[in-house]
Amino acid sequence: MALYEHVFLARQDISGQQVEQLVESLRGILEANGGTVGKVENWGLKTLTYRIKKNRKAHYTLMNIDAPAAAVQEMERQMRFNEDILRYMTIKVEEHDEGQSAMMQKRDDRPRRGRDDERPRRDREDRPRRDDDDRPRRPRTEEAA
Repeated sequence: MALYEHVFLARQDISGQQVEQLVESLRGILEANGGTVGKVENWGLKTLTYRIKKNRKAHYTLMNIDAPAAAVQEMERQMRFNEDILRYMTIKVEEHDEGQSAMMQKRDDRPRRGRDDERPRRDREDRPRRDDDDRPRRPRTEEAA
């Protein structure tokens, strides 16, 4: 069976308990078609970048899935009919991450970008000072005077 990461966005008006019921119904569809659901992360209610179906916020949820392609297709078909689900995306992966996803990690726990650590920062004292005499002067015209 193939491994998938599945993220879906649910409407802002539903409660957290209703989001859990959505996850359980999706789990039931997958298990009925021979798949399993591993880790489920509820990322919470987050602001959307742009409005989707008149919603400004959405409940984000991540599911790690181990299922055949037919089971995932059936789950996505059922999600199209559900009015509570705004968007969804399923990605096939080589392996599931054991730890928390990047959305659940605190900012301090995330690795820093390599570019900042590799290059030493130049302070203002290291920069060459530019005097006013170095700059070429514009000729003054009669109108500007």
